[in-house]
Amino acid sequence: MDVSGQILRGLERSCVPAERDRIVAAPTNPGIERIQAQFRGNAFGLHRHDTYGLGVTMRGVQTFAYRGERRYSVPGRVIVLHPGELHDGGAATDDGLLYRMLYMEPQRLLEGLEQAGASLPFVDDPIIEDGPLASLLMSALTDLEQTLDELFLDDFIARLGSGLAVHAKQLQKPLGTVAWNQARAARDYLEAHVLRGVGSKELEEVTGLDRFALSRHFRAAFATSPHRFLLMRRLQWAKAMIADGEPLAEVAAATGFADQSHLTRHFKKTFGIAPGAWGAMVGAGRASA
Repeated sequence: MDVSGQILRGLERSCVPAERDRIVAAPTNPGIERIQAQFRGNAFGLHRHDTYGLGVTMRGVQTFAYRGERRYSVPGRVIVLHPGELHDGGAATDDGLLYRMLYMEPQRLLEGLEQAGASLPFVDDPIIEDGPLASLLMSALTDLEQTLDELFLDDFIARLGSGLAVHAKQLQKPLGTVAWNQARAARDYLEAHVLRGVGSKELEEVTGLDRFALSRHFRAAFATSPHRFLLMRRLQWAKAMIADGEPLAEVAAATGFADQSHLTRHFKKTFGIAPGAWGAMVGAGRASA
């Protein structure tokens, strides 16, 4: 499929005019978030995700700092940001920027890898010229008004793992003796109790591992720590509430943060934008629909 044609068709259908900064957030699937963002200047400060950030530049020149270098992407190029990698984001020219991104928890990508227990592929170059991979991503990023179909996702994730592995410099190696059952049990427990504090002793009782061994196995399985995983789930709840127009003080209280300033610090550090600014951009995107 011609990715440039698909991008142009997506732009024709886009409900977001070029003149205003805004973010359009799609309905979420488990472990997957999709957005369209457009803005001028530098929109996002330095931050890091616990997810893969995978997307396509659609209009303008996209720039970001990543692994010690300033990077530039043009329309049709694929963006690959790895979990835990510090980066920012902005438009490199006065013409502004339009792009679409899919954020995927590492566990979802692991599900699609052909070799059971294979390590996550690390793509050193965050900007890739790969038409088939861009088309694959656009198949999940074209219609942002609908939730992705489960059967579509099964095939998409399997193909995505293979597509990224092609660009990974290192061979995929088995993770060996990772305690998968215990790591998944900890993950499920954290998700079930995301809005309250979870102690290390609780996870030890749930998994049968001591807290230090669990931390190592959890990071090997999901590319993040239990603490960071829980924090990110809370922030995702907060994003959804902010997008719905809930007051920040109420969002902070509902999602387990000490107060509004506590939420703001973590939100800005994680997403590179203040929660109030995020809410304004999402609200602008909805108003234009």
